[in-house]
Amino acid sequence: MGPEHVAYGLRVQYGLYVDPETVVAWERGRLTPTSQELTALAGVLWCSPAELLAAATTLREHRMARGLAPEDLARRVGLDPAAYLRMEESGRWRGNERQTAALADLLGLGPRALLTATGGDEQLADLLRDAATTRWQAYVKPVTKLLPLPKRTVEDALQRLHTDYHSTMAATSSWGASGATGDTGRAYLDEITDHFWAAVGP
Repeated sequence: MGPEHVAYGLRVQYGLYVDPETVVAWERGRLTPTSQELTALAGVLWCSPAELLAAATTLREHRMARGLAPEDLARRVGLDPAAYLRMEESGRWRGNERQTAALADLLGLGPRALLTATGGDEQLADLLRDAATTRWQAYVKPVTKLLPLPKRTVEDALQRLHTDYHSTMAATSSWGASGATGDTGRAYLDEITDHFWAAVGP
């Protein structure tokens, strides 16, 4: 189907007046269809909305991939629809632990995908950098609050990050190259979230 055929199908089958140039922009990732447009587009192309999303990362994309209206998702996780939409648009999740668990369950998200979808990646990275370079025990509670992981899993992972970081720094400084010490430490901290998820395991 060419873009003009897709635009025609959207108009005839769903009453959406979308021009072929917009369809091309969707295909190339320059524009993102609304929830209604994505659902209609999936109908025209005989597929599910999830098949049109390369890799969902945001709350909106995960919701759309599941074919849920924002009002339905909000109701099922126990939020006011307007409050949920504000969170979705800002990319910052503000739900409590129960709502977060319900969101993860409803969207089928594991801890890492949930954190990315709710906009917490940078916050986690900041906590992990501090845990690795200072006293890791002080960061167990903040990390556990951010992620739906058992406390023991978080403790083990933070202790490992702390040990690995300081072992790396000690090994590098014993070579007598102070510039290399700083570079090695920065490199480790730059990849701190990958180290954390490796320590957490599957």
